[in-house]
Amino acid sequence: MALDRKIAYIDLTTGDIQIKPIPLEVRKKFLGGRGLDAYLLYNHTRKGCDPIGPDNTLMVSGGILCATLASATSRCHVMAKSPLTGLLGSANMGGFFTPEMAWAGFHHLVIKGKAKHPVYLFIHNGEIEIRDARDLWGLSVTETQWAIRDKLGDQEVKSMVCGPAGENLVRYANVMTGIKNSGGRTGMGCVMGSKNLKAVACRGTMDIKIAHPVEALEFNKRFIGQITSAKVNQTQGTIGTPFIWGATNSWGGIRCRNFQYNQCEYADDIEPEHLDEIATDTCGPYHMTGCFGCQVHCRAKYKVPGIGPYAGIYDEGPEYTSQGAFCGETDTPRAETLLVANHLVNQYGVDNLEIGSLISWAMELFELGILTTKETDGLELRFGNDEAVVEMIHRICQRKGWLGDALADGGVQASKKIGKDSFSYLIQVKGMSNLHSDERATPALALNIALASRGSDHLRSRPAIDLYHLPQEVMRKIYSNPVPYDGPLSSEHTEYIGKPWQVFWHENCYMAVDCLGICKYHTTFLGATLPNFEDWSKVLYYNTGLQLTPKEIWEVAERCNNMERLFNLREGLSKDDPEKGDVLNHRYHDEPTRRGAPDVVGRVIEKDKFLKMRAECYGHKGWDENGIPKPETLKRLGIGNEPSHLA
Repeated sequence: MALDRKIAYIDLTTGDIQIKPIPLEVRKKFLGGRGLDAYLLYNHTRKGCDPIGPDNTLMVSGGILCATLASATSRCHVMAKSPLTGLLGSANMGGFFTPEMAWAGFHHLVIKGKAKHPVYLFIHNGEIEIRDARDLWGLSVTETQWAIRDKLGDQEVKSMVCGPAGENLVRYANVMTGIKNSGGRTGMGCVMGSKNLKAVACRGTMDIKIAHPVEALEFNKRFIGQITSAKVNQTQGTIGTPFIWGATNSWGGIRCRNFQYNQCEYADDIEPEHLDEIATDTCGPYHMTGCFGCQVHCRAKYKVPGIGPYAGIYDEGPEYTSQGAFCGETDTPRAETLLVANHLVNQYGVDNLEIGSLISWAMELFELGILTTKETDGLELRFGNDEAVVEMIHRICQRKGWLGDALADGGVQASKKIGKDSFSYLIQVKGMSNLHSDERATPALALNIALASRGSDHLRSRPAIDLYHLPQEVMRKIYSNPVPYDGPLSSEHTEYIGKPWQVFWHENCYMAVDCLGICKYHTTFLGATLPNFEDWSKVLYYNTGLQLTPKEIWEVAERCNNMERLFNLREGLSKDDPEKGDVLNHRYHDEPTRRGAPDVVGRVIEKDKFLKMRAECYGHKGWDENGIPKPETLKRLGIGNEPSHLA
């Protein structure tokens, strides 16, 4: 059964490997995936350890529903202390890796220590080996995966790898699988590189017994119908996530020229319809692809057009995050720049959001005179310079030159090297650069990025449906399930009232799906009619036999979110710390938006109202005025005696 999948403790220093069952008590409290990883991180990582030292512990997992009959349950979660922020490190990606790991017998890996030389793990039907990877060191993301398949003589092997950026200890390097499935944000690829761990390769043929297979199949048919009938998923299945860019930029909700503007003009070349034409022209009419067990198929296949050095190279995407990172923020809205930059970050294995944001930050500093050609080695690092965008990706991932090396350490550390008030222009939360969106017109989304556990984040508690102006009765139905809520709610996205509860609700919603292993596009992230706690209770029971009510799943999510908070507090989070706190860059409060629709222009986040929202959200979470979980909250959730080392 799915509950029979094991946990492995792997010490790369000694070579010791211990394989154990996951106690049912632990499953009931944390389920799996991100939630159980948070518990393991708190229990198995030493307080204050160096994130790129051997004492940092790396967790790799699949959700509890991974590789079952449940739709879109391919998500892989990776967690450690972040080399970028010094706080919670957490990354999530789709693809085919964790289903293969589950068929090989495992749901969770706990990896400690550091190998003497580059190695990779090979997991096959209940067994784990540490193998030499010296001949793989230096290879790109895809080269590594294909080489492992050739070494093992099996083209069905699935691997999770770090690319050259991880080897070079770029502090926001990704873990990667497939062509472009990216475990982005917080530098988990850097942790792999610091451990001399080039890859984790899996091949499994072990059955997973489904608890109630007939009911699971029947329920999943309805589940799939609910997902594929949603207009948002139909749109994604046609032109992918770039449709989000098209709508958001037209409205005025993106960052341009770092944080100077909130709309990128003359951007027709990177609109989703044009990217769709490129993908169709280069890869044919069937140019969309997807992850294991998913019917949406939200990402495109393409070949780089043109006649330059990258012409004809195959890749997948780009996601709307690359549109923002390499076009909007840097004011270089050209399709070729987008597709080349997207390809480079996929091959280097580096976070597109972080590297794009840091390049745009450096461009603003250059135009202000804070950086000069001395620091850039002669590069004219100005907005609109397409060649500079591509060149800086190479320099950062190779740690080439003074500025490339500085930016490879992340914005906070780079600002200390640059000085001259450079930090005030850095758009970050908890040391992690913002997504390319501009939340000054959307208080709920601004509160989300300030409170997100791994730093500025659109995938932790973002109430994106707040932009839909849903009727009150629809909002009440969503936000009163599975726990009652009779407080205020507002359908107006510029309002502050009721937003703390929405952020709290979405935080638990997204944690729940990360524990289950379900893609967020299959829940109330972009679609108000998509599956929710009631559905997850059933799909969990039918596939695993584990009986949890919707409210109990909510409590699992609360418990896991509090574990993440405990870890952050232990590692130095303080609510008002500009580097490690629940705060926004001052420009959110001081500089009004300058472009966009009438409901956007002239907006700021009013600081007094923001602080009131933050305090109210703390209250919903059961935290005190300093953002620290109250003893009664921890007792209610059964985590008052952590670390417990039950697993």
